[in-house]
Amino acid sequence: MRVSSKWWNVAWPCVAMFLLLAGQGGRAAAQVRVAMPDEAALQAFDAYVARAVRDWNVPGLAIALVHGDSLIFAEGYGVRQVGRAEPVTEHTRFAIGSTTKAMTTAALALLIDEGKLSWDDRVIEHIPELRLYDPYATRELTVRDLLTHRTGLPGTDFYWGVARYSMDEMIRRLEYVEPVASFRSQWNYQNVVYALGGELVERISGTPWDVFVRERLFGPLGMNETEPLDGDILQKSNVVMPHRAAGDSLFVVPQLSVDHVASVGSVWSSVTDMSKWMRFMLDSARVNGRRLIEAETFNEIVTPEARAPLAIYASLALVRPYTLGYALGWFVHDFDGDIVWMHTGSINGLSAIVGLLPRHRFGVVVLVNRDHAELRHALMYRAFDLARGTVGRDWSTDVRAFLEAGASRQQASEPTQPVPAALPLAAYAGTYEHPGYATVHVRIADGSLHARLNDGADNVLVHQSREAFRTRPVAGGSAGGASYTLVFDPDGTGRISGVRMAGVLFQRVDTGR
Repeated sequence: MRVSSKWWNVAWPCVAMFLLLAGQGGRAAAQVRVAMPDEAALQAFDAYVARAVRDWNVPGLAIALVHGDSLIFAEGYGVRQVGRAEPVTEHTRFAIGSTTKAMTTAALALLIDEGKLSWDDRVIEHIPELRLYDPYATRELTVRDLLTHRTGLPGTDFYWGVARYSMDEMIRRLEYVEPVASFRSQWNYQNVVYALGGELVERISGTPWDVFVRERLFGPLGMNETEPLDGDILQKSNVVMPHRAAGDSLFVVPQLSVDHVASVGSVWSSVTDMSKWMRFMLDSARVNGRRLIEAETFNEIVTPEARAPLAIYASLALVRPYTLGYALGWFVHDFDGDIVWMHTGSINGLSAIVGLLPRHRFGVVVLVNRDHAELRHALMYRAFDLARGTVGRDWSTDVRAFLEAGASRQQASEPTQPVPAALPLAAYAGTYEHPGYATVHVRIADGSLHARLNDGADNVLVHQSREAFRTRPVAGGSAGGASYTLVFDPDGTGRISGVRMAGVLFQRVDTGR
């Protein structure tokens, strides 16, 4: 049979991953007996992590390692908040970000085992009001498609991170989001579409997603330090604050709630509790010998379905895997001949990574209270070497040097001085709309441009370069979500015809005031 070269180029990496999995004896069952790292090796690892935390200028970090049924290492480093003395411990709670997605997949798996759902159910059978821009995608979209980011839609994090829409409103607006790729032809990370998985949990079970995962997953696993929603997390005990860096300085930033799309990233947990989650996954969804998810259902969860771009994680250039696949809420790639199941999580000022070596029944979780702290990858690779008995490479130094070189090249390519805006400020004032996203109102006040989304909070627009402006909350006010950048489109006649946010064009609908 002849197949098109385009299809083969997309499918071959997943075929190759399947063959590698088969060569290891199966998707979830293949295991090898490797000696547990001894006390001296774990002490050396402890010292290595402590040094890396200092080298990367991280406020606080917690890490845990599991092997087989045992938690073999759990430790905290640094502080929960800069300028304060409270230490991070193995029981300190951090946001786990998008590693939440695997928990949503597990919740759906429980419903599948009850006969209430299948991976290949059409989503409109359960969410009948859902409409996508492409009628074919509306009709054919399956649960499996939601969990593998292959709808062809671009990211719409604006919905929950900036506009703070309800789930009902997000579902309504998806109809107007134009795809950037054909349905099922390309992997595009899409949090809002994935969050429909949490909506399915609620509609099918009759129980809100957060209650369902607490009762059906966290309870049986004994994850008593884990919170499924982040709304009041900072009022609880032993919780970190999020941080960003400016040069060598670290500063606290506001917590960005993910509760509007809770099932993709709202969970907060400790490395102690996450070690229980890792042991559950490594034991193919069993707890104390009792199976929570059937073997066939579990195997579907960790089998790659789509090829993801290697560039999504810069540090993979040092690992040089053959391919990077995406299963149902898990990235899958090879690491020097071993299969890895992993996922990261990144929420404003907080970072996470979970990495599993199923063949060795080994796992590592790293939680950090600094934005996009890529030390997480370096420590995961070092832990993998520890598990495989191949310690030697200084991953912390190598990853940091690689990323710093890339940042230097990027900085060198950017203009050293901002370029002035092309038009007077009055030309930018107006109303701009996109039916799938929002209405943006731009006005002049006190000599500055101000922007407002829908009926939300007022934000000052600070000029960046050329036609780009970035929001800053008005003194005493609230941004109502994350900051955002607006790039205006001059029409060549001294007027502005539209404005772009995250690459999406909002058309001008009046002349402003």
